[in-house]
Amino acid sequence: MPGLACVRACRKSLPRSYLKEARRKAGPQRQRIGPIIERLAIEHADAAIALRFRSALELLVSVMLSAQTTDVNVNRVTQTLFEKYHAPEDYLAVPQEELERDIFATGFYRQKAKAVRGTMRMLLEDFDGEVPRRLDELVRLPGVARKTANVVAAELGEPQGIVVDTHVRRLSQRLGLTRQEDPVKIERDLVKLVPLPDWGRFPHLLIWHGRRVCDARRPHCEDCVVNDLCPSSRV
Repeated sequence: MPGLACVRACRKSLPRSYLKEARRKAGPQRQRIGPIIERLAIEHADAAIALRFRSALELLVSVMLSAQTTDVNVNRVTQTLFEKYHAPEDYLAVPQEELERDIFATGFYRQKAKAVRGTMRMLLEDFDGEVPRRLDELVRLPGVARKTANVVAAELGEPQGIVVDTHVRRLSQRLGLTRQEDPVKIERDLVKLVPLPDWGRFPHLLIWHGRRVCDARRPHCEDCVVNDLCPSSRV
């Protein structure tokens, strides 16, 4: 049996759940998902990935560096990084310590440098230096988990799943689109509800709505365009 201190530590490490906020009746999920997407698409017409990149390789590196930091910070680092590194070979042509210095500001720079170099090596050895488009191939790359793979595939125009980050998790729970806590299980629920053509833009809509309106601590339900479709609405 785990000790009490261990149990408390584990509880603290779990992300906050928003499932209990969904208390109102708002109608069946399949009837609400269409209007939710349509309204959010109008409200957040500019919703898109915040990372800046010019190629599939730059996209992959940017997403890998974005773990545990902000997109603004990543863009600040990659502005100079991508002037120095243009191809997989470039990341392997310098000592790891040099790459670590170049990405230091993104945090966890040793792990990230190791993952990036491992990915570049695999791209050259297994994919002719090209970034793969298939999810099952992307997750083979060192440091590329399902969330990163989903982002890359979607931005390359071939979404094969739905990205679940903290915003998507929170809003999916508040909107009553899932009863799950685990991101993988949340994704399984969402792909059953969200039409395939919307898989790519749906996360962006939730992310931007989460940043602008559906705040984690104090959601601005009075300004929400889907408050009548949300079982967590406080209006």
